[in-house]
Amino acid sequence: MTTSREGPRPCADTKDALDRSACPGVGIDYPRLYEAHYGRHPDSWLTGVVQKVRTGHAADPVVRLAGASGGVITRVLQYLLETDRIDGAVLARQGIPSPMEASAVIATTPQEVLDCAGSVYIQVPMIPALARFEPGKRYAFVGTPEQTAVLRELQRRGDERAKQVAYVLGPYTGTALSPRALEYYLRSNKVAKDDPVTSVKWRAGKWPGYLEICTKSGVVLRSPKVYYNFLIPFFVTDTSLLSRDFCNEFADLSVGDAWSPKFENAGEGGVSVVVTRTPEMEAIVAEMAAKGLLDLEEADPAKAGDMHGHMLDFKKRGGYLRGRMRRFFCLSAPDYGYRPVRIAFPRRAVELVISTVFFLCRSAPARWIVCHIPERVLGPFFNWMRLRWKALSRPTKRKGLAQYDVIVESR
Repeated sequence: MTTSREGPRPCADTKDALDRSACPGVGIDYPRLYEAHYGRHPDSWLTGVVQKVRTGHAADPVVRLAGASGGVITRVLQYLLETDRIDGAVLARQGIPSPMEASAVIATTPQEVLDCAGSVYIQVPMIPALARFEPGKRYAFVGTPEQTAVLRELQRRGDERAKQVAYVLGPYTGTALSPRALEYYLRSNKVAKDDPVTSVKWRAGKWPGYLEICTKSGVVLRSPKVYYNFLIPFFVTDTSLLSRDFCNEFADLSVGDAWSPKFENAGEGGVSVVVTRTPEMEAIVAEMAAKGLLDLEEADPAKAGDMHGHMLDFKKRGGYLRGRMRRFFCLSAPDYGYRPVRIAFPRRAVELVISTVFFLCRSAPARWIVCHIPERVLGPFFNWMRLRWKALSRPTKRKGLAQYDVIVESR
């Protein structure tokens, strides 16, 4: 079924011209972008165009430990610099310009890339960094799914700065947090306002890691990842809730945590799902594996996808339903140019519960309450509730997901 509609409007509140020409808040037409970038639609609308799927990690233990889930993106960027394929890489770095903030930086040496290793879970504008490109140089770009789609849209439109990006790499991205999440986390842990934060690490220590915050007075807060996830329902961004891209479908290389008992119980460090999407990136990854720079093993795409089935459903079906709910209440929602063929009533009912929880938790009273409950109480309780909810909703959320199909709605 095909319908006609207006193209995306620019973001009126965005200062940089790069952002105004393509805005994820309005929505990127994924079918049209697929045709322009890959020359075709994907075989699977769940995971996008795929050359090969592997699991593994960086062979260098220092890089592996520094990375959030195996250091693959870090090591590939280093290799691109070492082999003169690029002159610099756009990356997010926590602690710039202050410990509580994160910004886009352009790394030009392998050490600078390593300094940026690790996840950043708060929103970081990345596209404006293109304005700092030097003419004639080639760059790599690391961004969230929404940011990489914007970059590809800019390339499709012929933006000269965007065309300087030779390689795009991106993490699987489920949810991002408002920067205010850290403020509330500190308040819930009774950190004094006059005790400034000196460092923030989102995935410190051994995989899967923990949130570590240090202050000037010597306070050190550490919270396992599964505990500080309690911040998500209170501070998740609208973009996270409305996006329909979890696997970073327009990155040449997509990387995500390999959530599998096989790896989680091994206790050997982070392991990633590594997806190549273009022949050139596939050749680079294979070259690195042959040289012993990456420790990789080919994986069944279906089994690799099953590691993230919960989040794939959250994005592909949940994102669509949440967008429809917003439009029902006359609120804006991005248009991605396609919609699921069918979503069964039980899945719609589950989404009503999920959206209600997010609506209530993101209210001012709920946020006030959460900052007065100790993290040592809320973290374990949230993790228990999360596991119970996943077990209860799993049959409904996984049912029919493998047969996910879409109707393309061209603009």
